[in-house]
Parts: sequence; structure tokens; C-alpha cells
Amino acid sequence: MRVLVTGGAGYIGSVVVEQLVASGNEVVVYDDLSKGHAEAVAGGARLVVGNLLDEPRLSATIAEHGVEAVVHMAASSLVGESVTRPAEYYTNNVVAGLSLLRAMRDAKVTRIVFSSTAAVYGEPAKQPIEETDALAPTNPYGETKIAFERMLAWFGSAYGLRSTSLRYFNAAGATERCGEWHDPETHLIPIVLQAAAGMREYVTVFGDDYATPDGTCVRDYIHVSDLARAHVLALEATRDGAVAYNLGCGGSGYSVREVIDAAHEVTGREIAVRMGERRAGDPAVLVASSERIRGDLGWSPERQDLREIVASAWDWLERNPRGFEPGRRDATGD
Repeated sequence: MRVLVTGGAGYIGSVVVEQLVASGNEVVVYDDLSKGHAEAVAGGARLVVGNLLDEPRLSATIAEHGVEAVVHMAASSLVGESVTRPAEYYTNNVVAGLSLLRAMRDAKVTRIVFSSTAAVYGEPAKQPIEETDALAPTNPYGETKIAFERMLAWFGSAYGLRSTSLRYFNAAGATERCGEWHDPETHLIPIVLQAAAGMREYVTVFGDDYATPDGTCVRDYIHVSDLARAHVLALEATRDGAVAYNLGCGGSGYSVREVIDAAHEVTGREIAVRMGERRAGDPAVLVASSERIRGDLGWSPERQDLREIVASAWDWLERNPRGFEPGRRDATGD
């Protein structure tokens, strides 16, 4: 299959590209490299540097490469930033998404897998979260994601678009060549490992008085390769209409303290911790149920042990202490 992956130079997107290439697909990555890294794109994939808002370039790319399906990963994705910069989030996640859907419609491309978020549920009344629970985002990031999901459904009714949206919280871990490298870094596992590596002084824990076993917040952490596999499965199984699946770790989640303890065990390093105040809007527990996708597509996480997730990220960081460096990529590109 000839697949366009938007945002395919990003953290999760680059692993999706790895798995699509390994499965024998012809892959074109479309990424403006504002957050992604050209060096993260797997050999065998074609890299086109472009913005989704540049609809003529996007349409030309789809036509030139005979694209048959799309995996849409490109988005702005920081919850706090979305609150202070909502215009940017609506532009990048909704307006640019509409540009993509128009280009697909015009080219008669009718299959898409969308990287959504469990933030569409807001602060749910029960755990684990199921797909039938109320959609009540509490920030512009979640609002823009559900807005695009709803666009997918309407494009399905009007133009025959077949779509699958995947909702999840925290991707973590690394493959041999692709790991997490953001500036600034906001995700817990890389922050903890940077502290272990001496790249930052300490880790701030935001509240230790929640109604959880150790008082710190509990979240899903899913290995990035498991998430990528779900995207590939969803693409292969895309059916008529619009469907959404949660991707969860299959258990009760992991607390902030458990993540820090696991990193200490994996690295053998002391990790300095400072306690901070609770952050507004941080629920005590956020864990998603994956029963629907398990039943429909047979997906379940294979690397759900927290220490294995942390160990893969630590191995990548030790081998790539400066992240992605120019010259690593061996694929041809535009």
C-alpha cells in the first residue's frame, strides 16, 4: 500500500513509519520539521518537507506518489500551551486537518487513521475510560482533536471516507533507532531519565496527596512500538464509516512515583525529586480501556512492563545523548 504519514518525522510518527516500511508498504512522510527530525525517518521512506496548510504542495505530493491511504499524526499537542495559544491549536489541528481532508477527497483517497487523544474525555467520572463515555475536553488541545474526529465522520457520510481514530494518553519508550527528543521536554519518562543522566537537576512531582496508593497521579504508559502497531493494524482493517478506539496499557496504570522508582532501578542512578503543588485540572487517575480494539482487531500491548518501557528509553538516550544529529538519515527525500 502507498501510505502518506503526516508528522512522520515526530516521535510516534517515526515509529509508525518504521513499522509500515517493515510491513512492505511504500511510505511518504509529509512533515514541516517544526517538531520532528529528518534523521528519525526510516530508510526506505520518502520525506517531503511541507506544511498541511500548503494545500497545493500537499495535493501534488498525494498525486505524485499515488497515495492510497493516510496516517495523520501531525498536530500541536501540549495541553498547557493549548490554553495560552488556542488560535495556533485550532489552526494546526483543525484548519490544517481540513486542508488534508480536502486534498484526500479531491484525490479520491478514502482511508485514514487518525492519531487522536484520550484528552477528548476531559476528567471522566469513572476509570477505566471507555469509548462510550462522554466526550468533554477541558482544554483546546482536546477540543481540536474531537473537532477533527467529528469532521472525519461527516466526510464519511458525504464522501465515503473510511476512518479510524486512536485515543491514548502517554506514549513512552524507544525502538533501536527512534526515541523521544523534544525541546522543551514535557513528558515524565524522558524528564526522569534526563535527571538520571545529569541533563537536569531534579524531577518535580506535582502533588503527592491524591487518592491513589502512593499519593501521586496514575497514568497509562504504552510502549511506542505497541502504539505504532495499533496504527498499522487499524490502517489494514479500515472499514466503512468512522470508528474510535482507546489504547490503554491493559492494567491499572502507573503512578509518578512508580515511574521514578523504575528509572532508578533501570539506570542505577540517584534521581533528585522535588515536590511541587498540584497542577490545576490534573485528575488523580487516567487509564483507558482497550477492550474494543482488542475484540475488533486483536490488539493488546506486548511491552507493558514499566521497567521494559523505561529501559528501552534509557538505552536510546545513552546511545543518543544529543538526540537526533544531522546526517543520520539514509532515505532519499525531496
